[in-house]
Amino acid sequence: MQARSASLKVRGRKHIAIYHALLKEKGAKRAHRSTAERHFCSLCSSGLWLYSSEWPQLIHPFASAIDTPLPVPPEHTHLLLDSRATWVEVEVRPGDKQFDVYPEESIAQWHDRLGLSC
Repeated sequence: MQARSASLKVRGRKHIAIYHALLKEKGAKRAHRSTAERHFCSLCSSGLWLYSSEWPQLIHPFASAIDTPLPVPPEHTHLLLDSRATWVEVEVRPGDKQFDVYPEESIAQWHDRLGLSC
C-alpha cells in the first residue's frame, strides 16, 4: 500500500519512534544505514508507516494503522504463496491473482490499472 506523503496526518507524534535497518552488501566490510524510515509507536511498538527520502512523495502505511475509510478493491493479489505457512488458507475470489513469488506488476501499477491511484 502506498499513499501521498502530503496526505499524512498524525496525532500523538511525540510517541513515534523511527528505526533505520542496517544493511550489509555482499562482500562489504561494513553495514550502512537504510534510507527507509520505519515509523512505529514507541509505547506499544505498532508499525505505522515506512518513508524513504528516495521517494519523498510517498509513504507506505501499515493497513492496520489507517483509520479513514478506503475503497474496497475490485480484486486482490496474493503473493509469496510459496513461502506461506502451511496453516494459512488463501481466500481467492473470482478475479484475484495468485503468485508464488513477487509479480512483475508493482503496487503503483496495480493501483493505476484499477483506477485506485490518489
